[in-house]
Amino acid sequence: MKDSNYSNPIDISEIFDIIKHMEPIEVFKALANESRLQILQWLKEPEKHFVPHEGIDMRTIGVCVSQVTEKLNMTQSTASQYLSILQRAGLIKTERIGKFTYYKRDEDKIKEVAAFLNSEL
Repeated sequence: MKDSNYSNPIDISEIFDIIKHMEPIEVFKALANESRLQILQWLKEPEKHFVPHEGIDMRTIGVCVSQVTEKLNMTQSTASQYLSILQRAGLIKTERIGKFTYYKRDEDKIKEVAAFLNSEL
């Protein structure tokens, strides 16, 4: 049954599927770091925060680790580790094009996490 107050309702049964594939504690760990949280915020509107690679649409493809590294003003290994943690938590996804790996938010998973928090906490 659809609730007219929500534009994109999530089937509650889907929330339990996310829990099977993603441990909530991993999500909380990933979000417990200010830089990783900042990366997720930047990826929400990448065109406002990153200079795009030529020919890459950051909304559909994502941003590469070098763009994140520059923005964080950290080493590439630290930025890569942060992105890896976010990916393992299911909050971002990757696409490899040539020698670059691009990262973008997994909006469906983020909505599922929000729904889980809303229903369980």
